[in-house]
Amino acid sequence: MTVPTPPDDQKPGGQIPDGQKPGEQAAGDYNPWSPPPPGSAPVGQEPYPVPMAPMWAPQPRNGMGVAALVLGICGVVLGLFVFLFWMSWLPALLALIFGFVGLSQVRRGLATNKGMAVTGVVLGVAGLLAAVGGGVFSIIVVDKAVDRARTTIKEAEASASAEAESEEAAEEARHLSFGESYTFDDGLKVTVAKPEPFTPDAYAHGHAKGNKAVEVTVTVVNTGSERIAVETGLPDVNDADGASASLVIDGSGRQKVITGYVLPGRKAVGKYAFSLPADAADRAEVEFSPDAGRWEDAYWSGSLNGKGKGNGKGADGTGAGEEPAGPPAQQVSGPAGG
Repeated sequence: MTVPTPPDDQKPGGQIPDGQKPGEQAAGDYNPWSPPPPGSAPVGQEPYPVPMAPMWAPQPRNGMGVAALVLGICGVVLGLFVFLFWMSWLPALLALIFGFVGLSQVRRGLATNKGMAVTGVVLGVAGLLAAVGGGVFSIIVVDKAVDRARTTIKEAEASASAEAESEEAAEEARHLSFGESYTFDDGLKVTVAKPEPFTPDAYAHGHAKGNKAVEVTVTVVNTGSERIAVETGLPDVNDADGASASLVIDGSGRQKVITGYVLPGRKAVGKYAFSLPADAADRAEVEFSPDAGRWEDAYWSGSLNGKGKGNGKGADGTGAGEEPAGPPAQQVSGPAGG
């Protein structure tokens, strides 16, 4: 059996050459391909570091500050529109609350957006002030508007009442007794005398047997400075029952109709006959207007028995058929029915 020969750096029996430490190779005998001695680290290689668990930093809680800023902006913008004050106070109040919560989180180190939180608080206060101011301003404006509306309503009611009173007074002024005068707005003064008994001739038209015929005299005086046309020369007569009396036309020539123009300071006299039922002939009412298209009728009424209510004098002191002082009056008349 052949025994292998040991390397040159080793001695038989595991002896170490003189001057060499255990585990140390002899000078000049380094073999890079030889395995390292036990317990030694590989040549040219650092030991691996020991891995450590990762450390996670906490995330800042900036939500309250951001919400305060956004709500504060909304509150201020809505507060700029005065009549939206009822919408601006809520986001402004929430901005104020969220801002203080955000500042509390900043002091505890849970948030980092102190500027946003402060801005939100400031904008919240501004929004609340704008809401209060808008509310006060709106109340003042509405109160003034209500006062103006009430004043307008009162003025309208007063105007309507005054107009109604004026119309009532005008209506009352148009109701007169026989012999009184009424002046229309165009300056024509009209007087209706108390009707007198009238005897129709044998050829009269419009008079029934047994009725009572009366003659109505209408005097028109022009008190103005220009001539005025009389467009409606026929009066209407109502009996005591309010029924219209019949116009009597005969050939006696006693009846005259006012036609044409009445010159300034002159007068026109018309005479008309009417037939009233015997049982309704104790009282009569005469309606007349010189221009029915422009002026409402005036009314003269009174008893046909005895002297009646009329005193024969007009409102200016003139009697029926009398004319005021001035140039001689002109009578413009024509035959009845012409």
